[in-house]
Amino acid sequence: MAQSSATKVAWKLQDMVAHSSNVSSLVLGKSSSRLLATGGEDCRVNIWAVNKPNCIMSLTGHNTPVECVQFSSSEEQVVAGSQSGSLRVWDLEAAKILRTLTGHKANICSLDFHPFGEYLASGSMDTNIKLWDVRRKGCVFRYKGHTQAVRFLAFSPDGKWLASASDDSTIKLWDLTAGKMITEFTSHTSSVSIVQFHPNEYLLASGSADRTIKLWDLEKFEMIGSSVGETGVVRWISLFGAPFFFCLYSGSEDTLRVYGWEPDRCFDAVHVAWGKVADLAICNNQMIGVSYSQMNVSLHVVDLSRVKKSGSVIQGLIQDDKPLAVPTPKGTTLRRNYERTNTSCNRQKRSPEGERRSPSSEEERDEKESSAEITNPDDYREIFQPRNAISRTPPKTNEPFPAPLEDGECKPAQSGKTSVASDEEALVQIRKGHDTMCVMLTSRHKNLDMVRIVWARNNIKATLDSAVSMNDLSIVVDVLNIINLKPSLWKLDTCSSILPQIEELLQSKYESYVQTGCTSLRLILKRFWPLISDTLTAPPSVGVDITREERHQKCKACYKQLKNLSNVVKLRAEQVGRHGSTFKELQLLMAPLDY
Repeated sequence: MAQSSATKVAWKLQDMVAHSSNVSSLVLGKSSSRLLATGGEDCRVNIWAVNKPNCIMSLTGHNTPVECVQFSSSEEQVVAGSQSGSLRVWDLEAAKILRTLTGHKANICSLDFHPFGEYLASGSMDTNIKLWDVRRKGCVFRYKGHTQAVRFLAFSPDGKWLASASDDSTIKLWDLTAGKMITEFTSHTSSVSIVQFHPNEYLLASGSADRTIKLWDLEKFEMIGSSVGETGVVRWISLFGAPFFFCLYSGSEDTLRVYGWEPDRCFDAVHVAWGKVADLAICNNQMIGVSYSQMNVSLHVVDLSRVKKSGSVIQGLIQDDKPLAVPTPKGTTLRRNYERTNTSCNRQKRSPEGERRSPSSEEERDEKESSAEITNPDDYREIFQPRNAISRTPPKTNEPFPAPLEDGECKPAQSGKTSVASDEEALVQIRKGHDTMCVMLTSRHKNLDMVRIVWARNNIKATLDSAVSMNDLSIVVDVLNIINLKPSLWKLDTCSSILPQIEELLQSKYESYVQTGCTSLRLILKRFWPLISDTLTAPPSVGVDITREERHQKCKACYKQLKNLSNVVKLRAEQVGRHGSTFKELQLLMAPLDY
């Protein structure tokens, strides 16, 4: 049944093919919410106007897939980090490469521009954070402390602090002037995917793969709220004061949630078919969400005027059903606000690598080989040129995106034999392989029932052995996807049983199998490599110790299997592709095996 635009809460705005190969990163411009940058495995960065079909500009220069992109606050510049660890900054208004920055030893995972001045921060799989002076082509400072990949970076609104989120489950807060860590938050139990500062108050929000969102008081350096109930990894959060009420928006798989704090409560949960949302932005009381899959990018809109931002909570998510008090007006909050002074990083102590230097011949060559090709001159002139010229006509105002009148796309009706033929062709395609698929799914369901019976006995090793004995990798994947969410279920026995299966998963042609295998291997390395290493290098014990001998045998078996896996990981890490960065991370984790 048709749904009128007046009653729609969320809808798909746009689908487009963004690159000639898989899309690997994207970001919305937060200032206008009308610009989109995409990075691809084709090593390009493409610039788009939201809800327009054609690419405005295509930026080249990287030689490896683009892993991360970010707009400056003015949206006049864009920076892209690559799989090789290099960064390139383009001036969009001038349509040219501005800077090439090198220094990281592994994939760039996160980027953010400083709110004032010509600085930007980058986080990498090499665990380091670097602060760059774009004007001088130099690294101002390096922040060390994380033990795993730095997945997200955010400058505070006053430009004095930098927050970093990492796969090591921690959030670190850095003082840019002093060049040192202020504090560390450690309450998350899995990789932290995002951190965001409140635009006015001393508050920080974080989202994690543990499916929780936590809120931190930056005056007392303590957690003041934690929300549970996300549908998957929290991939984006936006923290707002007025005029969007005092609430937090979270984007996870196919869901937008609205939270309040002090006390913690969920005001609304909206189903949005955006899959794994990669970025969110707000404009004209609408939330724009973007996601990507293979070469395609999808944009969705949520009408925030139809989303609860106060009042009673969602049934079943939070027990407290008392209505929320009227939001405190901006400026009367008891919590401290940021001072908006024109702060820069010029007092930052410089490390030796941050000294001003002349560009190398290799960097000069890279910048000559980089280009900004304008593929849509009309949109380019409208958006980027000339921003500094005197306008003789009033500027165009951005109107809200209208909701479609009906769900789905309406195609022109076909008549006669053409319509009948197309229907018959569709039915043939639907029936093709149907019986085979039914037999396969029935068998899989039966096998999973058998595994469930073993699981009920609380014996994880026996459960995995049962799944392995069925010679069906799909069953192994199903079981691993469950125990990967609960690291405490893993034991040394479990590792020795499942490592041979992981080797098969890493070489599978199915993307989901590879991803599951990588997640399991990463977990095993983090939890058990110290034990395996210490056991195998420990001096022989005096007397008979059966328990120690058994542990030594298990560790020896695991070490041998991990050595075999390290060769697979090395080969996959050299390949360019969606999982290239994941395999490079695993290669770093497995480096101690060679010593």
